[in-house]
Amino acid sequence: MLPWKRMLRPLAALLLTATVVIVPTASATAATEATAPTSGWNNYSCKPSTAHPRPVVLVHGTFANSVDNWLGLAPYLVNRGYCVYSLDYGQLPGVPLFNGLGPIDKSAEQLQVFVDKVLAATGSTKADLVGHSQGGMMPRYYLKFLGGAAKVNALVGIAPDNHGTTLNGLTNLLAYFPGAEDLLSTATPALADQIAGSAFLTKLNAGGDTVAGVHYTVIATKYDEVVTPYRSQFLTGSDVHNVLLQDLCAVDLSEHAAIGLLDRIAFHEVANALDPAHATATTCLSVLG
Repeated sequence: MLPWKRMLRPLAALLLTATVVIVPTASATAATEATAPTSGWNNYSCKPSTAHPRPVVLVHGTFANSVDNWLGLAPYLVNRGYCVYSLDYGQLPGVPLFNGLGPIDKSAEQLQVFVDKVLAATGSTKADLVGHSQGGMMPRYYLKFLGGAAKVNALVGIAPDNHGTTLNGLTNLLAYFPGAEDLLSTATPALADQIAGSAFLTKLNAGGDTVAGVHYTVIATKYDEVVTPYRSQFLTGSDVHNVLLQDLCAVDLSEHAAIGLLDRIAFHEVANALDPAHATATTCLSVLG
C-alpha cells in the first residue's frame, strides 16, 4: 500500500467514528429547528414552579445542534414541569446545523452568555445544566474558569468526555503522521480539544474534576464507542454521582448517540439528578414512567 494511503487511515477512522454522532442528528432539517420555540422548550415566558424552581439548560454534543440532540429529552422534561432551554454553540463559518466544532473554551463563553440570558428571563438565581457528550464536559470549563459555579446548581453529563477520548486507541496513531494533529486543530478545534491528553483537557482537569457548590452526575454506557474508555467519563469529587446504565438495566444496549437521544433509563436518571428529593429507583421498567 502506498504511504499516503496508509496515512489517511487513522484520519478516516477518526471521522468515521465521529459520524456515530452525526448520523442520528442529520435527519432533522431547518424546518425542524424552526419548531423549537413552539414545541414546549425555549419558551422565554416560562416561569419555574415551586416544584422545579430552576430552569434547565440543555447543551448539545459535537456535530449536533440545539434541536436535534434534544428531541427526546426536552419534551420529557417539559412534560414534567420544567422550563427547558437549549443553545447552539461552537459554530464554524459555512457549516450549518452541525455545531460544537469550534474551540471549546470559546464555546464555554457562549454558554456563559446563554445562561445569563435564561436566568434573566426566568428571574432565577441558578440553573441546572444537562449536556450530552462534549455538552456534558464543556460546561465544566464555564464552571471552573468563567464564574459559572455561582450560577449553576447541578451539571448532568450524559456520555461526557470528561477526560477526553482515545477512540479505542485511534487517536494515539495521529502522532505518527506529521501534520495530522495540526490539521485537526485547524479544521475542527473541538475535536482536537477532546483527544485524551490535549492541552485543553489538561488545563480543565488540573487540580481536580469538580468545583465546590455544584452537584455533578455522570450517566455512561459501557457500549460507548465514541468516548473511550467509557470509565474515563466518570468524575471524582465529594459531590459526584457516577451512573452506569447497565448497572440499572443490564439489557440496555444504548451506545453513545442513543443514550442522549432516546434512552428512557438515562432520561429517568436525569430527572432524578434534577430533583433528588423526589428521586425514584431507575430500572428497566422505568421506561414506562
